[in-house]
Amino acid sequence: MIKWLWISLVVVVLDQFTKWLASSNLEMFSPVAVAPLFNLTLMHNAGAAFSFLSDAGGWQRWFFTVLALGVSVLIVFWLRRLPSTEKTTAISLTLILGGALGNVIDRVRFGYVVDFLDVYVGTAHWPAFNVADSAITVGAVILVLTSWRGGPKSTADVHK
Repeated sequence: MIKWLWISLVVVVLDQFTKWLASSNLEMFSPVAVAPLFNLTLMHNAGAAFSFLSDAGGWQRWFFTVLALGVSVLIVFWLRRLPSTEKTTAISLTLILGGALGNVIDRVRFGYVVDFLDVYVGTAHWPAFNVADSAITVGAVILVLTSWRGGPKSTADVHK
């Protein structure tokens, strides 16, 4: 199922390109209205999801980098062992892999992750996120839904 890794590459390229666009065209913390309930707002996140550990003093940069790289290696091994019938699982894993690597690139280059997608209702804002975060979330949701559905049935199981 390694043939699905092109999805990860597309996620990384799209993620890095949109982060470059955001960093080049937006001012830090200055929202640009795009649509009702949606702004583009440049932010830097030194932590993890929801800015978890963002004020931890710097060690978290390398902790999250090593963690993401470790998970990425596990995903590649998982993909290598995945039966060819598990296309949905392969797609979900490559989305997660691409997102993880997109954010790792930021952590290594800058020491933080570039976020710029800002969803809100009234004055309540969801934490800003990026294309990599979106790919991780979509991949994780697909993976959970696929696991709830159960794996592929063998011919023997169908005739029981």
